[in-house]
Amino acid sequence: MRGPATNPSADATGRRLLPVLFLLFVGSGCAALIYEIVWLQLLQLVIGSSAVSLAVLLGTFMGGMCLGSLALPRLLSPRQHPLRAYAMLEFGIGVLGIMLWFALPPIARFYAGHAGHGLPAILLRGLICAVCLLPPTVLMGATLPAISRWIETTPRGVSWLGFFYGGNIAGGVLGCLLAGFYLLRVLDMEVATFVAAAINTVVAAAGFILAAFAPGPGPERDAEVQGVEPAPGSPWVYLAIALSGMCALGAEVIWTRLLSLLLGGTVYTFSIILAVFLVGLGIGSSAGSFLARTLSRPRLALGVCQLLLTAAIAWSAMMICKSLPYWPVDPSLSSSPWISFQLDLARCLWAILPATCLWGASFPLALAAVAAPGQDPARLVGHVYAANTIGAIVGALGASLVLIACIGTQHAQQLLVLIAAIAAILMFATGAPKPGGFFAALATVIVAIGLALSVSAVPWGLVAEGRNYAVKGDDGRLLYMGEGMNASVAVTETADGIRNFHVSGKIEASTDPRDMRLQRMLGHLPALLHPDPRSVLVVGCGAGVTAGSFVVHPGIQKIVICEIEPLIPRIVATNFAKENYDVIRDPRVQVVYDDARNYVLTSKDKFDIITSDPIHPWVKGAATLYTKEYFEMCRDHLNPGGFVTQWVPLYESNPGVVKSEIATFFEVFPGGTIWANDESGKGYDIVMLDQAGPTKINVDDLQARLDRSDYTDVGVSLREVGFKSAIDLLGTYGGRASDLQPWLRGAEINRDRNLRLQYLAGMNPNLYQEEPIFDDMETYRRYPKDLFIASDATKAALVVAIERGKTGRQ
Repeated sequence: MRGPATNPSADATGRRLLPVLFLLFVGSGCAALIYEIVWLQLLQLVIGSSAVSLAVLLGTFMGGMCLGSLALPRLLSPRQHPLRAYAMLEFGIGVLGIMLWFALPPIARFYAGHAGHGLPAILLRGLICAVCLLPPTVLMGATLPAISRWIETTPRGVSWLGFFYGGNIAGGVLGCLLAGFYLLRVLDMEVATFVAAAINTVVAAAGFILAAFAPGPGPERDAEVQGVEPAPGSPWVYLAIALSGMCALGAEVIWTRLLSLLLGGTVYTFSIILAVFLVGLGIGSSAGSFLARTLSRPRLALGVCQLLLTAAIAWSAMMICKSLPYWPVDPSLSSSPWISFQLDLARCLWAILPATCLWGASFPLALAAVAAPGQDPARLVGHVYAANTIGAIVGALGASLVLIACIGTQHAQQLLVLIAAIAAILMFATGAPKPGGFFAALATVIVAIGLALSVSAVPWGLVAEGRNYAVKGDDGRLLYMGEGMNASVAVTETADGIRNFHVSGKIEASTDPRDMRLQRMLGHLPALLHPDPRSVLVVGCGAGVTAGSFVVHPGIQKIVICEIEPLIPRIVATNFAKENYDVIRDPRVQVVYDDARNYVLTSKDKFDIITSDPIHPWVKGAATLYTKEYFEMCRDHLNPGGFVTQWVPLYESNPGVVKSEIATFFEVFPGGTIWANDESGKGYDIVMLDQAGPTKINVDDLQARLDRSDYTDVGVSLREVGFKSAIDLLGTYGGRASDLQPWLRGAEINRDRNLRLQYLAGMNPNLYQEEPIFDDMETYRRYPKDLFIASDATKAALVVAIERGKTGRQ
């Protein structure tokens, strides 16, 4: 199998080594996926997790793979031993993986010191990603072309190339599940990095050992591959496989958005979707490799594969939007996350496996379509792999940055059907006899148009209710639905007039009294406790109610709202204009469309108040706004005497998650306090609060402030949510760090380098234990004599309110 000039003994040795090389590629793929998950997570902490940041990140990652596949055949002579070259690449990947782990902190400091906003910031993000990702990903992209020189470009040899590709993907499945469900859940990113590097080292050592016993190509190998051109019509095959890659990654982006609505956007959901995608690619690659051995017209087979993809894409679209949402699945019936994961896996397999198998089969069929006897296998693999990767880059960036936001997931999937049809037509037109090719192309056009028209829009109830849609259905009436660059959002109204803002399949804000109370507590508490607040940073716009709470405070001069999804301030918040005092149109308001963490990291501004109302911590990416390092950044951006508040949900959570959130906050703010937004004395959610400096609350002065004429609107705003006096508001006091330490003992601290919270919270998003959590926490609540300053009468009333856990809202 290794070169046409080898002797029979060497050829037999080469054939025996092929299964071993397959196993090495399994290990290589496993390490690569562990790195990918860790690096993407680490770099999102640095450059943010907005669609633009992720696009730059993914583009750089896949671009490095493409460069590596193209560069190796040109830079490495065919006389070099393929196994030794492969081993050196694997060893280099491991070394660079460890170096990147230690280099990232100074890179992050450089980024924080030089980043801003707009085009310069995007360019700097690209530079940071290139510095971090190009070296290791170029080596990753070069591994398949390097090892491909161990075989010949015969049908059997090309088949083994496809098997190597499939083995790499199989390893990727293992790495994805290992990282997502064990290494990062139980351990942390550092351990995951060293595990991946250890796998690289083992693979490299095996490669060096095999190279020592297996003879490599002789000096004549250079001459053998000189002047051997690819098969006729290869450019059309390259274009077809590029279109196939474009469809594959575009579909992955679109289907991940839709399936995360259905399954819940936890880190485990994303791991399951990625694993299923890779499983399909691996199965398809193996099947395509087997077929490539005997096919006389591989180009025609590639065309048939693309034609079948038009139907498979339409199938997936129909399953995701018209079938799976109506399966009788009630996520609250089981408290075991592992049962939920099994259901999620089954639904993903049912919906997207057919299409992914066909995309997997496309790669070995494309190799067979362009292969010519005597051709340099590295150039063959490198060119096909690069074409596929370039298409994948265009598909991923186009879907995430343009298609979903501009035309929606329905029309984006219709476009994917048509692109697959174009790839099929190219192959039929160039790979089939003239009359047959024409009729096949014509039939493809008719079939593709019909299938594209069958693709339906995502149900608005799925955007609103997400994983609970099968139980709740279309609850209320739709006021607005939009699919933005970063999230899908909806605004609905119930029969009793309550408006709800939904993002990514869950209610994020509403006009329900308990939600209104929480949203205004996040704003009014720090604004009233601060003696003279002037500047405010609001993390997360939501319905705009928290940000709007500052509008009525007379001293406020600047309100910065940081929101990752542009649709939310521009459209969603306007549906709550009465409740948020039309905050978006207030001249003091500046809306920053960026990842909030990235804004806090790079901003030079300081604020009197920073208030944060992020999405639930079980949603992938939200845990970065609950880390110790993030809280430290917030502390450093407070003016002297400034206040910080943070929302913590008790519902859709469990005691370990809540304790982790509170304990992490208290690590940075040891004088922090808890304020309860209970419901008739029962738990619902809380507000964490602290001040840059010692906190003293003069209750009588606070009431006198509320009684002033310039605070009339503030008083009205508080009374609308049940706070009739300062005692009512302060009666929500629920404890402080020093009192809660026994309860928090042993709690996990959520840090940037473990993001423990998202793995803890992602295991139990269907639990509703807010009442026992609140009751347990309430047992540690005591009246803080050194916190409140009050007259005897005021103190007596406040003690009663706090000790009874009541606020006078009954």
